[in-house]
Amino acid sequence: MDPITLTTGRLVLRPHLPSDVDETYAACQDPAIARWIPVAVPYGRSDAEEYVTRAAPERWREGTEFNLVARLGANGPLVATLGLVPAGNHAHEVGFWAVDGHRGKGYATEALLAVARWAFTELGCVRLVWRAGLGNTASRAVAEKAGFTFEGVQRAGMEHRGLLRDCWVASLLPADLGLPSPLPAESLPYGSEPDGSEPDTAAPDESAPDGAAPDGAPLSVAGPRVRS
Repeated sequence: MDPITLTTGRLVLRPHLPSDVDETYAACQDPAIARWIPVAVPYGRSDAEEYVTRAAPERWREGTEFNLVARLGANGPLVATLGLVPAGNHAHEVGFWAVDGHRGKGYATEALLAVARWAFTELGCVRLVWRAGLGNTASRAVAEKAGFTFEGVQRAGMEHRGLLRDCWVASLLPADLGLPSPLPAESLPYGSEPDGSEPDTAAPDESAPDGAAPDGAPLSVAGPRVRS
């Protein structure tokens, strides 16, 4: 996919360039980033060069991951990095870190909203997922300020440094930002009718074949149960 540039009231977001190596290297010396983000520990300059000049651009070309730096204006300091990964079923997952010294000023939230709007309007995304390790309250605060709805705890849902860890999960839908969705979404109990009514739950005729109602319609969209 061709690189893009996004702008907000204060920020310019774009793919990584070689000129980002020094600031990426410096930012990733922060223990707070190493605690939650799967960067190399210790993080050397060669790690920054590999990520900025090879890995990030290659993933853009392949369409497997879209990484962006957020700067205060085109030539201002690096304040955050964000990544967007296709996650199946028209969904994408977003991750981010903010640079120490630029936290608490709303930059990460501003950048996250810009990336979300781009995903919804240009990538066909219908569900944007945020996950973070249990206890990462700073990341959760950013997601909630951006309008993500907290969904709960995913047990052993995230691998970090060779261990499966519990993580928080939240999501953002196009409608949350007042945007149309390529696919309709309705918050109804599974099996409910589009008008909100409950489906007919009358017991099937016992004389009907297994897996079929008396009129031959399937009893379940999931098909017959598998027996051991």
